[in-house]
Amino acid sequence: MVSIKDIAKECSVSVATVSKALNDHHDISDATKEKIRKTAKKMGYTTNVSARALKTNKTYNLGVLFADDRAGLSHEYFSMILESFQREAEKHGYDITFINHAIAGKKTTYLKHVEYRNLDGIAIITADFRDPEILELARSKHPVVAIDYVLENCAAVLSDNNRGLEEIVHYLYKMGHRKIAFIYGSPTFVTKERIGSFRGACMRLGLNIPEEYIVEGNYHDIEDCGKKTAQLLDLREPPTAIIFPDDYSFIGGQEEISKRGLSIPNDISAVGYDGINMAKIMCLTTYEQNTRELGQLAARKLLQLINEPDLPPERVIVSGKMVEGRTVRNLNE
Repeated sequence: MVSIKDIAKECSVSVATVSKALNDHHDISDATKEKIRKTAKKMGYTTNVSARALKTNKTYNLGVLFADDRAGLSHEYFSMILESFQREAEKHGYDITFINHAIAGKKTTYLKHVEYRNLDGIAIITADFRDPEILELARSKHPVVAIDYVLENCAAVLSDNNRGLEEIVHYLYKMGHRKIAFIYGSPTFVTKERIGSFRGACMRLGLNIPEEYIVEGNYHDIEDCGKKTAQLLDLREPPTAIIFPDDYSFIGGQEEISKRGLSIPNDISAVGYDGINMAKIMCLTTYEQNTRELGQLAARKLLQLINEPDLPPERVIVSGKMVEGRTVRNLNE
C-alpha cells in the first residue's frame, strides 16, 4: 500500500508537506498541492478514512438533501449543481450521502438521519423549504448551506434571479417587443424574486404589462406550460413574446404554438430559463444559470463552515448570462 512517505520521496518534499497538500492547507502553494495530488493519484494512494476520522474528529462525509417530488435528478439544473458539488467535495477528500426519511427501513426525520450518519455538514440543493423538518435541520448545530434559498442562520449560495429576469426583459425590449408575457413557476423563494424583477424591469422601461400576461405555471411541467401558453394566445391582444419558467417547460409552449399553425419566432417569440443542454440543441434563447459555480461554491462554503464553525453564515450570489438562440424575432427590422 502506498504511504505518505512514498509520495514525499517521489515529490522530493517532506511528509508534512504531503500531509498539508492532501488536507488542503493554505500555507503551501497551489502548484505544490497540484503536483502532490497528481503524484498521489498516479501512485494509487488512498486515504485511510477511519484513521483520519479518529485524528480529526470528522467523518469526511457531507449530507445532501435532494428532495424534489416534481423532477428529482431528472431536472438537469439541479443534477448539474449536484455534480459540481460532488466533484468539489471529492477534491477535498469528502464523500456525499443523500439524506432521506429512513434508517434501516424505519421512518425518521432528516435531522435524525444526519445524526445517525454523523455527517460533517449538509447541503440543501432542492427541497420544500417550508417543511418543518427542513427548518429543524437549519436550526440545528450542524453546518448547513442552502442553494437558492435564504434560511436563518445558514449559509446560502444564490443564483442571481433578479438580474436574470431583468436581462431577459431588456433583451426583449431591445428586440422591439412591448407585449411581453411571463409564465412563472410554482410559489417559491426563487419565483418571488423573478416576479418582482420582471415587474420592476417592465416598470423602469415604461412597459404597461396587463395582469393577464403574468400567469402562474409549474416548473418542469410540459403539459401545464402548454395550457398556460394556450391561455395567453387566446387573449384578445396576445403577447408577442413569452418568457417560460424553465427550458424544459418551453417544450409544452412550443407544442401549443405549433398546434395552432403558428411558428417561433415568426409569429411569437420565446425565452427559456436555466441554459440546460437541451436549450442549446434547440437553439432556444435563454438565461443560463452558472450551475458549475453554484455547486462548487456551495461545497467550498460548507467546508469552510465545517473547518471554521465560528464564521457567520454568508450569502453568495452567482450571476448567469443571456444566451441568444433563434427563438426571438427582431421586431425592429
